[in-house]
Amino acid sequence: MEEENYTSEQEQQAAPQPQAVRGDWKALVEKLSYRGIVDNIPFLAFIVLLCVLYITNNQRTIETQRVLNKKNEQLKELRWKYMDIKSQLMTAGMETEIIRSASNIGLKPMMLPAYRIEEADKNTSD
Repeated sequence: MEEENYTSEQEQQAAPQPQAVRGDWKALVEKLSYRGIVDNIPFLAFIVLLCVLYITNNQRTIETQRVLNKKNEQLKELRWKYMDIKSQLMTAGMETEIIRSASNIGLKPMMLPAYRIEEADKNTSD
């Protein structure tokens, strides 16, 4: 007998009561009413602050990424210019290139090895 009462009590608790549904609805309306919103202003302000910080941080990250991409492109261009100039200097420093450049202004390479001209001592001739 007690088992039958116990199961019927469980069935009654499981079935939604019309008054309980109305009470839940009223509680929800109270939370969304003017009074409920005013009572939760600090929490809502905190949520708004977090949203503003999130959006600001996201925008700053995007701008930083754009700057980084531009700097990487500039770095690639400068690296190519460096390698181009370096290869030009390597070829310009070769002996054949120097002879070719000097022949344009009328200089010719020496046929004899270089020698030093020294001044004779004036004291020895006296």
